[in-house]
Amino acid sequence: MRDRVDTHSGLVLRRWMAEDAQAVMTAFADPLMRGQSIEPVDSVPAAERWIAARGDQWAADSSYSFAVVDGGGLVLGQVCVGPVDRRHATGWVSYWTTAAARGRGIASRACRAVAHWAFNDAELFRLELGHRVNNPASCGVARAAGFAVEGQQRQKLEYDGARFDVELHARLATDAEPVSL
Repeated sequence: MRDRVDTHSGLVLRRWMAEDAQAVMTAFADPLMRGQSIEPVDSVPAAERWIAARGDQWAADSSYSFAVVDGGGLVLGQVCVGPVDRRHATGWVSYWTTAAARGRGIASRACRAVAHWAFNDAELFRLELGHRVNNPASCGVARAAGFAVEGQQRQKLEYDGARFDVELHARLATDAEPVSL
C-alpha cells in the first residue's frame, strides 16, 4: 500500500515522521483538540509517542494515519482510516486540521483522498465517520467528501461530563465520486 498520496489540489498525505513532533504538539495545544487523544500531547516526548503509536498501528494493519501537508511540507492536519475491519472490509475515518488550516477545504480534500486510497490501496468497501451534531463544520467536511448521512447515535460521546449525539455518515466503494471542490 502506498504510504504517500499526492492530490490534484496540492495536498500531500504521508505517514507521520518523528520530525513532525513539534507540529503535532502545536496542533494539540489548540483547545478544540482537547480530548482528541487518550494521553495529553503537551510536550515533544508526548508528541513523539503519539507519532510512534500511529506507526505501530500502521504496522499492525489496524489503522492508517496520514499527516496532511502542503507542497512545502507544512503540517495542516491529519486524516486516518482506522480501526480497519478486514473481515468486513470496513474502516472508520477521522480527521482534524490545525487552527491555521481550518475553513479552507483541506479536511474535505484530505477525506476524499483518503477514501480513494482506502478503496483502492487498502481494498476496503465501506468507510464510516461520525461527528457531534453540534459540529456543523465537521458535517460539511463529511458531505463534501461524499459521505452520506445514515443516522444518529444518541448520546454516544461524553466530553467534560456532557453527552453528545453523533451523526453517522458512510461512503461505499461503489458510490459516485463527489463533485469536485
